[in-house]
Amino acid sequence: MYALLKKSLSRLFNPAALLAVLLGVLPAAAAGDAASAAPPLPSINLQASPWTVIAREKGFFKEEFDKIGVKEVKLIAAGAADLLGAESAAVAGGAIAVAQRMIYPATVHRSNGLDIVLIWVSEPSNRYRAPLLAKAGNKAVNSVADLDGKKLGSARASCYWASPFEILEKAGLPLDTRIKKGRVRYETIDNPTVMISSLLSGATDVTAAHLAATQFTGAWLSGNLKIIGESPDDGIYVNHSGRVTYLAKRDFVEAYPEVIRAFLLAHEKTRSWATDHPNEAAAIISKELRQPIEAALFQITHLGQWDFMGGEPNADRAVDSLKAFVAWYKANGDDILNDRNLTDEQFEAFVARQFFTGGKYSIYQ
Repeated sequence: MYALLKKSLSRLFNPAALLAVLLGVLPAAAAGDAASAAPPLPSINLQASPWTVIAREKGFFKEEFDKIGVKEVKLIAAGAADLLGAESAAVAGGAIAVAQRMIYPATVHRSNGLDIVLIWVSEPSNRYRAPLLAKAGNKAVNSVADLDGKKLGSARASCYWASPFEILEKAGLPLDTRIKKGRVRYETIDNPTVMISSLLSGATDVTAAHLAATQFTGAWLSGNLKIIGESPDDGIYVNHSGRVTYLAKRDFVEAYPEVIRAFLLAHEKTRSWATDHPNEAAAIISKELRQPIEAALFQITHLGQWDFMGGEPNADRAVDSLKAFVAWYKANGDDILNDRNLTDEQFEAFVARQFFTGGKYSIYQ
C-alpha cells in the first residue's frame, strides 16, 4: 500500500507525512506547519468585557487583526444569568476563541480533561481581588472568627472558593469539602446573581467575590456589603492561585498562533490606554455594557480589578505558580485536584511558551 501511494502521489505529497496521517501520527515537523495549513480566519468571537469593548471602540482590535486578515471581531455578551465557568465551556464548544479565567479554575478545567492551554498569565494578585464579604447589616458576622458554624455560598471552581478556602484554613476554620466536614458550611452556588441575593437575604452568611465583577459592583457601591477578611499578602492565593489567565483550545492555538498574538497585543494596548485615560474608558464601558458610569470607572480603578492587569512574561514562573498552588491545595484537602492530578509534563504543556519571553509569538521584548 505504501509503495502504491508513493508512486502515485510522490509529486504532490511527502509520502512519509501522508503515511503518518493515515496511521494517525503527526510528526513534529508537521505539527510545526499546522499554522500555515490552517484555513483563513475571517472573523473571531471573543467575550464582551470592559477591555474588549474598549479595544473595539478605540480600534486596537482592528489595528492588530487587520494585519493578519481577521476582518471582524464579534463580542459575545455572557449575560448576568450565566454560570461561572460558562466561558470555558464556550471555548470547548467553539462559541468563543479565547476565554478569560482565573488560574485556579482554569487548572481545574484542565484537570477535568479540557484540552486548553494558557496563552497569557497575569502578574501576582493582591489581597483586594477576592475578599470575604458579609451583608453590611449583619451584626453577627464582622470578622473571620465569627464564621464558625456559619454558611458560605460561592462557586466551587472559582476564586470565590479558592480565596476563602485559604483564609479559613489559616484561621483554623476549615471549609467543608466533598470528603470532609469543616467548621464552615459550604453551599455551591454557580450563579453570581444568586450568590449575592442569597447573602443579602440571609440564606447564606458570607461569600467571596471580585468587587469589580458586574454583579457585585452595584451592591458594594451602594453600601450593602462589608469586607470581613482578605487573602494574606504572603499567601498562596495572592502569589499563585489568584492570577488571571487567558486560555484557548490547544488545536486553535496551534492552528492560529498569529491570531493569538494579535489578541494579546490588542489587550496590551488597551490596558495601557485605559490606565492612562480612565474616564474616557469608563464612558465606553458604560455605553457598551449598559452600566452606570460610577460602576464602569470602579471596574478600571479598583485595586481588585483584573481586566487591566500586567502580564507575567516568564513561562517558567507561570509553571512554578501552577505547581505551587496545586501542591498547596492538594495538601490541604482540595478534592478535585487530589482526584484528578496533573503530571509535570502536563503542567509544562499547559503553558503555551511560544507567547512568553523567548517564544516565537511573544509580545514581550
